[in-house]
Amino acid sequence: MPDLIGSGGEAAVVDAAVDPHVYLDLAEERDLTITRVLDTHVHADHLSAAPYLQERLGGRIGIGEKITVVQETFGKVFNEGTRFRRDGSQFDKLFAEGDTFAIGALTGRVLHTPGHTPACLTYLIGDAAFVGDTLFMPDFGTARADFPGGSAEALYASIQKLLALPDATRIFVGHDYKAPGRDVFAWETTVGEQRARNVHVGGGASAADFVAMREARDRTLGTPRLIIPALQVNMRAGRMPEPEADGKTYLKLPVNGL
Repeated sequence: MPDLIGSGGEAAVVDAAVDPHVYLDLAEERDLTITRVLDTHVHADHLSAAPYLQERLGGRIGIGEKITVVQETFGKVFNEGTRFRRDGSQFDKLFAEGDTFAIGALTGRVLHTPGHTPACLTYLIGDAAFVGDTLFMPDFGTARADFPGGSAEALYASIQKLLALPDATRIFVGHDYKAPGRDVFAWETTVGEQRARNVHVGGGASAADFVAMREARDRTLGTPRLIIPALQVNMRAGRMPEPEADGKTYLKLPVNGL
């Protein structure tokens, strides 16, 4: 779900994924300047709109410092060679646990919440937590942890960190898949609701039970349709690979899978 947070004439976009003009229109409507474009992680199911927003508005693109681990992993998967920089320098800001940043009069704080990927972050801004894919709505559960570098154990620990926040903290999820029996999309919940009702971790589920459930469930999940282009583009902050010697730009398709 698109998120635009603003205060003091400035705004940030979290996980820019849909038509970027949505954000531009919202910023114009609210008289806000987008100064930060924040990714919670390298997404595997859509292409980031971050570079387009930056080109139009100049906002700084940020992601977790562990992007270097993701770049190293998928640099090998896609046989990127030495031209592909694995130091995170495609992004303007690499965030670490506990870092803070300003959006106008608002102060944001960073939590490192790995598990879905090694680089996953949660952005705490005001009374809201933007959790990316770590948690979904309570009736759907939690993120998969079977991508290279993912970990069900790490995901459980990250979720416990989120559930330790005050009950009234608003949680904005990155996706909603509409759990069976629910006909409308939803994207906002609270820590209290997650702790009480999340179908995977609510009610005090143990680490062992969660890991067993998560690993079994992940074995039944298919590969995201856009994973091949999305990873190659998003690990470059939403930009296409550099042209090859013939002047053409290529996306690679590993025939043996990821």
